[in-house]
Amino acid sequence: MSIRRLLAAAAAVVAFALAGCAPEDSSDDAAATPSASGSASCTPATMKTVKPGTLTIATGKPAYAPWFVDDDPSNGKGFESAVAYAVAEKLGYAKDAVTWTSADFNAAIAPGKKPYDVNLQQVSITDERKQAVDFSSGYYDVAQAFVTTKAGKAAGVKTLADLAKLKLGAATGTTSYDAIVDVVKPTQQPAVFNDNDQAKLALNNGQIDALAVDLPTALYLAAAELKDGVVVGQLPTSGTAPEQFGFVLEKGSPLTACVSRAVDELRADDTLDALQEQWLTDTAGAPVLQ
Repeated sequence: MSIRRLLAAAAAVVAFALAGCAPEDSSDDAAATPSASGSASCTPATMKTVKPGTLTIATGKPAYAPWFVDDDPSNGKGFESAVAYAVAEKLGYAKDAVTWTSADFNAAIAPGKKPYDVNLQQVSITDERKQAVDFSSGYYDVAQAFVTTKAGKAAGVKTLADLAKLKLGAATGTTSYDAIVDVVKPTQQPAVFNDNDQAKLALNNGQIDALAVDLPTALYLAAAELKDGVVVGQLPTSGTAPEQFGFVLEKGSPLTACVSRAVDELRADDTLDALQEQWLTDTAGAPVLQ
């Protein structure tokens, strides 16, 4: 064999060996693999979690119903607790390999290092927030609503124009506050509260006429938390893409694609619909305000 042929053969062997040792293109694999459980990179042994072999999940404190039950995220009860464990199972984590911690809402959506792997606490996915953190695929389609008391000025409101004349409030940093400003367009500055507990107290004390929250929370507050609580109504949805809650992850997290695929699987097999039916109150009695 000539020297030229020997060199060509050697080059082919080296190229083949290098190809066998080269790392796989994770972005191509992520796009081609529909199942998180089917991806070798989405297992407890290979996922780069804060604590190896453990999935650390954060939520707010207190953990409100109907998203959680008895302020105990680890019991698997409530919509978000159930969704969290369903995602963990898709990723191969047993229940005892999931740990919970608490996180402030504003800290959750702020840029920077996170002391947990994922966070879920009714955080809506927005383009602005995507500049600071990663989001999974949406696990819940959100409608914004207003809750009040039977004796309050908002109890008989039927239209957005009438609602706009009242003193409205919402928790700081939330899309509920954005909905007041952008959709209702109130004639007076909305009140802002650190959390829904403070807002609920202000509503009971007559400091605001109505409180903006997501629809399941509005229904729960009216039924269980407020004295003579009533749901004023829900806001109309605009466009074809609904507002959605998503898992929040550190910006550039290597877990984002895995969590998204797990959520997508749960949506595709109707698990999310079943959990929503089990844990979230029906929307009856919440008319759309026009």
